[in-house]
Amino acid sequence: MNDVLKFHYEVPGDDFTSAGEASTSLKKTLKQIGYDPEIIRRVTIAMYEAEINMVIHANGGTVDVEVSLHKIDLWLRDTGPGIPDIELAMQEGYSTAPDNVRSLGFGAGMGLPNIKKYTDEMKIDSTVGVGTTVFISVHIK
Repeated sequence: MNDVLKFHYEVPGDDFTSAGEASTSLKKTLKQIGYDPEIIRRVTIAMYEAEINMVIHANGGTVDVEVSLHKIDLWLRDTGPGIPDIELAMQEGYSTAPDNVRSLGFGAGMGLPNIKKYTDEMKIDSTVGVGTTVFISVHIK
């Protein structure tokens, strides 16, 4: 594979039944291409966590993925409320998820820390009242 493969996914908001469909679709594609299972696992976990965050906090969003021989890059964009304090949001256990979301087993405050844990690169650009873009990259060694 010499070229970069590009994929685009829509993540519906406030719909936990379809949350994770984008990461599942990408996982199948990466398996078909023949990527290492550990790389697939890391990408899928990080993307799933970001999808759930978009469903919980931002009424959905989009995911753009670029797959190459050396890395897998993802841009997760939403037009939600934004993250007022990124440093605080990165702390394990910190969550602004409402009680109804927590009662479903989500919103434990591990989304952003898990994304960081499973990726080689992570950048968050967020503006309150405008939305958030999370860039993540998993390098293929």
